[in-house]
Amino acid sequence: MYHYGRTSPPVSPSGSRPLSPDVLVTPGGANSAHHQSMSAARSTASAKRQKYFRRLFKIRQMDFEYAFWQMLYLFVSPQKVYRNFQYRKCTKDQFARDDPAFLVVLSFWLFVSSIGFAVVLRLSFAGFAKFLAWVIFVDCIGVGLLVATALWFVSNKYMIQSRGVGTTAVDDVEWGYAFDVHLNAFFPLLMILHFFQLPILAHVVNHDWFVGCLVGNTLWLVAVCYYIYITFLGYSALSFLKRTQIFLYPMTGMFLVYILSLVFNWNFSMGLCYFYHWRI
Repeated sequence: MYHYGRTSPPVSPSGSRPLSPDVLVTPGGANSAHHQSMSAARSTASAKRQKYFRRLFKIRQMDFEYAFWQMLYLFVSPQKVYRNFQYRKCTKDQFARDDPAFLVVLSFWLFVSSIGFAVVLRLSFAGFAKFLAWVIFVDCIGVGLLVATALWFVSNKYMIQSRGVGTTAVDDVEWGYAFDVHLNAFFPLLMILHFFQLPILAHVVNHDWFVGCLVGNTLWLVAVCYYIYITFLGYSALSFLKRTQIFLYPMTGMFLVYILSLVFNWNFSMGLCYFYHWRI
């Protein structure tokens, strides 16, 4: 929590130096300095991105304990995870993660789950390598790039609250934050479909009978709805966005698809396994 008092000079939004006296006295100077500082913050976006990728090769600088804490609370209380994103905005002037530990740990779980799928689907080593590459670069990153970019564009274009007096150019959704929201939502989906489903995939789900369709498609319904819910929490955590409840609307469509899939005995998991076999 920040305390503002007369004992220490006010500092610029970047926290790098005290504000000059003319900025404190002159209203026009304050506005000018504020917009200049916001422009400076935006100009360092590429620097923040470069710093993030550089830290991918510095394992000792990553906070893996905090990454595991986030993954746990994405199941227990995802609101707390986004509360910490807000704290990061106050302390580091960005919502997006500056530590790649979460991405590294997520990649580890993708690797482990891919081994399990390779065993269940009886894939060769080459097939496992292709499957792993597909899961990481298409299912996780590729889909994430599309979803994050689409929601980033929609939220910035149509959901920013009025830009009248008192609003600034900094009231925008960062693309990096949109991708972090995808990663947050993808992790529970991965655990439900690639871990919780795996023990029963071969003996229960992957059979042409109603019970397999019911169990498998119910897991898909829970996983996708959880993805939608955590995505909604991510955007609703940004106070400058309005009508964030629209991110929950796809749940209705997903429920209708779920009912139709049971009526026509369309097994999502079996279809996905056939697709992986065909693709690999």
